[in-house]
Amino acid sequence: QYYFTPYQQAPFAQPRNLMLGHLLSALAGVTCSILLKEHIAIAAAAAVSLSIVLMHLTRSLHPPGGATALIAIIGGNNIQALGFSYIFIPIGVGALILLVIALLVNNLSPHRRYPQYWF
Repeated sequence: QYYFTPYQQAPFAQPRNLMLGHLLSALAGVTCSILLKEHIAIAAAAAVSLSIVLMHLTRSLHPPGGATALIAIIGGNNIQALGFSYIFIPIGVGALILLVIALLVNNLSPHRRYPQYWF
């Protein structure tokens, strides 16, 4: 018999959190990268902090979003050259691909159900 534990329900990995968390974090990262480009350490701290605040305010906390914001700062010249398009490609498309794979894999078993909720 299978029982769902809180870890299997993964509230921070539900579609709303996944998509919105990454997109808001990417927005925070790119904005801080542009505004604070001369101060990388401050930009990195500000981007991660701002991403957490935005996710908290929108109730879309997704812990990997902090890394999404940080990559916009420390990802190198190729990432920074993307500017605000970083939000959509690679982050938006990547998160969407991740969601589709999660839907397929997690629903193969009759004992699992993903997502627990969409919004």
